[in-house]
Amino acid sequence: MDIRPRLADRTVNRVTDHGGSLVQASALFPDAPMPFFDLSTGINPNPYPFSPLPASAVERLPEEADIATLAGRAADHYGAPSAAHVIAAPGTQLLLPLVASLLPPGPARILGPTYAEHARAAALAGHAVEEVERFDALYGARLAVVVNPNNPDGRLIGRSELLDLAENLQRSGGILVVDEAFMDVGPRPESLAGDVDAGNIVVLRSFGKFFGLAGLRLGFALASHDVAQWLGDWLGPWAVAGPALHAGLEALSDRDWQSTMRQDLITARVRLDALFDDAGLSIETGTDLFRFLRHPRAAQLFDHLGRNGILVRRFAGRPDCLRIGLPGDDQGFERLGLALEGWAGSGQ
Repeated sequence: MDIRPRLADRTVNRVTDHGGSLVQASALFPDAPMPFFDLSTGINPNPYPFSPLPASAVERLPEEADIATLAGRAADHYGAPSAAHVIAAPGTQLLLPLVASLLPPGPARILGPTYAEHARAAALAGHAVEEVERFDALYGARLAVVVNPNNPDGRLIGRSELLDLAENLQRSGGILVVDEAFMDVGPRPESLAGDVDAGNIVVLRSFGKFFGLAGLRLGFALASHDVAQWLGDWLGPWAVAGPALHAGLEALSDRDWQSTMRQDLITARVRLDALFDDAGLSIETGTDLFRFLRHPRAAQLFDHLGRNGILVRRFAGRPDCLRIGLPGDDQGFERLGLALEGWAGSGQ
């Protein structure tokens, strides 16, 4: 299967509405106190402390044996059937249009509102894309995409429901893609990582969010052996850079850090919710890496926090919604708390 000509023929707008751009924040709020405090992403603010990079990580091409070891550790960490079901990539972002191209162009439905790149990637692969808000509307698609837990609101679809959908799609040659970018802080029993041998299920897992190392660009596709082999062939032998390989090998096997971090994130999430509650702003949903707020004056809150040098995530077309990441330390919590006190004191 050669998807390159099909991708080259597509004209799809670039996505510019995303979190994490401090350059855009500074342009939007030029008089805000510096440095800007970024709470606009769902990335762990306390990254995994991997050991210093050896010179070989940047001087030499990655060894095939090390890539295989990384796949094995990812399979163990995420619960895939084996290393042969895992393909490592420079971030799941690159995998989106490749996975969408496992099928010829046809109807693609994405359970939304959610991460906008899935729709763009499916369009790049030639699909007729529709975002639907009811889970049962995914039935009848050739390509169905579910982000689970969902970004930005943390919505969770149960494993049994997803397996029923996958079985239905399989009868007509369809594929279910489940983006589990935030499942590291979700309920592990609801993951479909162990079900990819069904043949038409592809699970995407992000490394950078839970481990706080988004800039390393590392992610994984979990799939049947045949699909994993095709993705691996397309990506080629050196898709993962040496620094990402080095950090990934350490982080994925460090169970003690993972367990401690999950508890730390719960503590931080509870503390963050309390700050908003004290300001009269009730957090609706989210995950242990981000919180989701729905409020009629969300746009004004975004502006108030921005003028105080705090960036949160707003959404085009959804002016009543905000996503807030976790502060990484006491100083961050104090800065956010003071800004929220100012909001509450202003009577907004």
